[in-house]
Amino acid sequence: MFLLAMLNSTFSLFDFGCWLVIFLFSLSAHEAAHALVAKQLGDVTAYLGGQVTLDPIPHIKREPWGMLIVPILSYISSGWMIGWASAPYNPAWAQQYPKRAALMAMAGPAANFTIAFISWCGLKLGLLTGVFVIGNGWSFSETVISNESGLWHLAAALLSLGFSLNVLLGIFNLIPLPPLDGSALPLLFLHDEMARTYQRLSRSTVPALLGLFVAWQFFPRIFRPLYAWLEWTLRG
Repeated sequence: MFLLAMLNSTFSLFDFGCWLVIFLFSLSAHEAAHALVAKQLGDVTAYLGGQVTLDPIPHIKREPWGMLIVPILSYISSGWMIGWASAPYNPAWAQQYPKRAALMAMAGPAANFTIAFISWCGLKLGLLTGVFVIGNGWSFSETVISNESGLWHLAAALLSLGFSLNVLLGIFNLIPLPPLDGSALPLLFLHDEMARTYQRLSRSTVPALLGLFVAWQFFPRIFRPLYAWLEWTLRG
């Protein structure tokens, strides 16, 4: 009864399935990118933990609440998914090589922007060939829609989510506030000792909580105009 009470009136099993597939793939790619770049730059912690993979299972095992439980509950209650994931790293390595740590942090958003770009290309090609038509841009799974049923309908939903969700993930994680990936950007420009001091402060609980609160409040002002512009590029 509790679960039924949470169901939003527009719940769609098809939409839920598409959301879950793209959500798991996008977060897995984000964390796998962190892990891969860390390995290439000298920290094998995440690699040894099995995180250099697009298979969502190792990532779900590490963060079951953020990868599966909370996203499912948020979709059931509101029609969209929110969650989190993580990849382990060696703090001693990060302190010794702060610029490498920054590159590791940037790899996650870069993976999301790559998925968003590939999805944008698929959406654009579908629009140019007439397979897709512009849908409801602010509904992530309906950036475009297909007049055809079957595989084209599925492709429209998956590509729409691949584009929209990964633009959101990439932009949000680039906000330069802890604990988000963007907080590592200053490490590319700070001298070693100052960088280490900055790292210690960034990992503290209070800055992380404050950073999340500010980012959550500030994010819509950044995301909405950028997303509207990107969505406009599909129409042009």
